[in-house]
Amino acid sequence: MDTIAFGVGVRKVSWPDGYVAIASWLSGVLAEVWHPKRLMFAGVFLWLLFHVMFLAFGLAEKNFAVMLAAYGIRGISYPMFIYGFVVWITMVVSPERMASAMGWFWTMFALGLGVFGSFIPSITIPILGYMGTLWMALAWVALSGVVLVFLKMGVRSASAPRVPRKKLSELSKAITILYSNRNVTLAVIVRIINQLSLFGFVVFMPLVFTDEFGYTIEQWLRIWAMLSVTAVFTNVLWGNVGDRIGWLKVVRVVGCLGCAVSALAFFYLPEMFKGNVWVGMGVSALLGVTISGFVPMSALFPALEPEHKGAAVSAHNLSAGLSHFMAPGLVGVIMALWGAAAVVWTFAGLYLLAFVLACFIKVEQPGLTRPDQKASLRTQAAH
Repeated sequence: MDTIAFGVGVRKVSWPDGYVAIASWLSGVLAEVWHPKRLMFAGVFLWLLFHVMFLAFGLAEKNFAVMLAAYGIRGISYPMFIYGFVVWITMVVSPERMASAMGWFWTMFALGLGVFGSFIPSITIPILGYMGTLWMALAWVALSGVVLVFLKMGVRSASAPRVPRKKLSELSKAITILYSNRNVTLAVIVRIINQLSLFGFVVFMPLVFTDEFGYTIEQWLRIWAMLSVTAVFTNVLWGNVGDRIGWLKVVRVVGCLGCAVSALAFFYLPEMFKGNVWVGMGVSALLGVTISGFVPMSALFPALEPEHKGAAVSAHNLSAGLSHFMAPGLVGVIMALWGAAAVVWTFAGLYLLAFVLACFIKVEQPGLTRPDQKASLRTQAAH
């Protein structure tokens, strides 16, 4: 429903990014009190409405104020749709298979945004032009709304209609959960660190690869696309592995430690083997494998607050939005002071910090946690 712009310079953080972060935060609890399907329909409607405004009254009229406003408000619809769907999954999927289900969700996300989102415009832009391709996006998003009409999924929990007072209480839980549950607080920090390299590398690595490492922009685009192609498969893999051996084990080893290594490899190996496309493809695939090691985090959050899944997913969504919001600014500051290598080492250090923090997260994982461990975990979560 939305796209990530692959610019070739360090971009400034814009206020639409803040909109996305706030909407991401609220979408989880709104889905629980309103019902995910309604929230997703609202997301489709808002996207279609403000995309038309963006094109017809912004781009076509060269009105920057309208472009900025329409693009920012359109950005609200994106988390309403995808994170409403995440809450729906938590309501219908057996807790023992939650990470596997989330793996499939993020696989489809990567396939749509990272693969088809790049592949289809490469065909349509030469035929329809840029504006024609942007107008064509309306058909794809409208199709998602049509599919949603026929989507029937029963709700296992948290599905009863809520009285107004209960709705207000649940909305407030989206705020209080951030400090009332220590495990959620730690998970939020780990989730923010999760995608810093994903949103940060795309800001400055195109310049580094083309100006310093001897790659063309076309080669860079293929290298970066390899990350999404890899994630299509590894999102499902690590989700299934997490359900079998433990979500946090996968997050700590594959996600945290793996990303610390792959972030450094993404910079230093192409620097050593300048212009070698296979090396570039390899490090991009490695980064895709390790970033998808964080997939079990989507199952972890609702398990940390099983009675308030919407609020827990809101905390998860806020983390993702803040990662998107913070990464470009972090890159801009560090690049200006110490250069590209310092950015990479900062990301690697943050992944090691995430590993340490993840070691203190305690979760009662359905199907794996022994009965004698449950009381202890619940006591720790309250402190």
